[in-house]
Amino acid sequence: MYVVQYNDDIVVIDCGGKFPDESLLGIDLIIPDITYLEENKEKVRALIVTHGHEDHIGGIPYFLRKLNVPIYATRFTLGLIELKLEEHRLLRDSELQTITSDSKISLGDMDVSFFKVSHSIPDCLGIVFHTPEGNVVHTGDFKFDLTPANNQYADLHKMAEIGKKGVLALISESTNAERKGLTPSELMVAEHMDEAFMKAEGKIFVSTFASNVNRVQQVVDSAIKTNRKIALLGRSMVNVVQVALERGYLNIPEGMLIDARDIDNFASNKVAILCTGSQGEPMAALARLSTGNYRDASIYPGDTVILAASPIPGNEKYVSKIIDNLFQLGAKVIYGSGSTTGMHVSGHGYQEDLKLMLTLMQPTYFIPIHGEYRMLHHHRQLAESVGVEEGNTFIIKNGDVVDIKNSVARQTRKIPAGDTYVDGMGVGDVGEIVLRDRRQLSEDGMLVIVITISKYDRKMLSGPDTISRGFVYTRESDDLIKEVNNLVKKAVNEFQQTNEHRWNVMKQDIKKSVGQHLYAKTKRRPMILPIIIEV
Repeated sequence: MYVVQYNDDIVVIDCGGKFPDESLLGIDLIIPDITYLEENKEKVRALIVTHGHEDHIGGIPYFLRKLNVPIYATRFTLGLIELKLEEHRLLRDSELQTITSDSKISLGDMDVSFFKVSHSIPDCLGIVFHTPEGNVVHTGDFKFDLTPANNQYADLHKMAEIGKKGVLALISESTNAERKGLTPSELMVAEHMDEAFMKAEGKIFVSTFASNVNRVQQVVDSAIKTNRKIALLGRSMVNVVQVALERGYLNIPEGMLIDARDIDNFASNKVAILCTGSQGEPMAALARLSTGNYRDASIYPGDTVILAASPIPGNEKYVSKIIDNLFQLGAKVIYGSGSTTGMHVSGHGYQEDLKLMLTLMQPTYFIPIHGEYRMLHHHRQLAESVGVEEGNTFIIKNGDVVDIKNSVARQTRKIPAGDTYVDGMGVGDVGEIVLRDRRQLSEDGMLVIVITISKYDRKMLSGPDTISRGFVYTRESDDLIKEVNNLVKKAVNEFQQTNEHRWNVMKQDIKKSVGQHLYAKTKRRPMILPIIIEV
């Protein structure tokens, strides 16, 4: 999420979600913290979405619950947003506005126009904010593919015109700023996909991002050439293909698409299956297929599995586990980086793509975004190599603000920003304290100590009863549990001899003495939960 503000007018660019890593136990989704926008809700004019990838639209339902502003996006992007809003029962109350690369809208004192860019999903736009201070350009995610699979060409002439008129600040993505050269064309994938389909003897399973409609079309085209039917596995794959078909972004001949339950009704060399799970997601179709736990389809020896996507950094071990499982099933697996197999090309520009964008726009100031710090650093060096003055580039973190006044840019302040965690139905109610408890439970388990105490004389009537979960197996640790119980009795007796009447003080004494003893004996720190029943 990025925010452009001129005086009392705020426009939000994209509102994505990202999936948690292993340290965020139980968290389902991470969305942006919009505290600043809530504090200035009367100034927020619109949300503009550059394209339909999850990291750009995943947080929209949660955003709209707080700030119900108009959403501007292209037809295909709106189709994906509508799916999300319908699922969250927000569609009826949302204002969705369709835009194209030729649209011009006015949002307070800012006029906004757009230009086409190429990416790995249809209908992607860059944005130009026309302000009295100067023009600010946000590129969205892009690459320069001169032979795109969907014939949606980047509008280089329009970009050059924008650059000639003057760009005060360019905000540009940096995902592949470390990779030299130009991004390969999608045509390369089509050739390799055709070759794999022609060599395959059994069923073909192709796993890719559901949103990569270009790749889906390439699979369909290869299936047509080899006389195969197409089946879809995975909820997101079914939903995206449905939107793409309804809105004319995907061409599948009538009768070619079959229900997953009918796969076994066709000869194995007459079926190709598109499925989700290319990033190793444990509940996605490919992971379940690899363990034989998918109800409607199975992988048999001789079948071919194609991973038509490169693993996102951090997902490699999950993908590797699935690949091992697939080999154990006897499948022929085509996997690895896209440059090795030819089954994937990135949707993000390499260094020469990024330099071309910078050369077309000729910005005075430059703000690299989207990427780890090292990528932003490399992008800054690229900008300086093509003419951006040293010192005119700002590498910013979440919450950093770049102020431009009288054509002079400074980064001197911050606004509240960060991550908001979604856990089930809860949004923002799980913070670091809860996560710390979950980590402790996952690492060392817990010990529950139950004692019954008289309300009148504070004597122990029964217990202590000590219950271990995830710490030690009680039946094999009798001596340790007896030691814990003796410590608890001692703490209760000492408490009785004082004039203290607060049970929480007793609980703290029990936790302290038991915790120290357990660490000395086991070098572990389980969560200790004393429960006092007063009768």
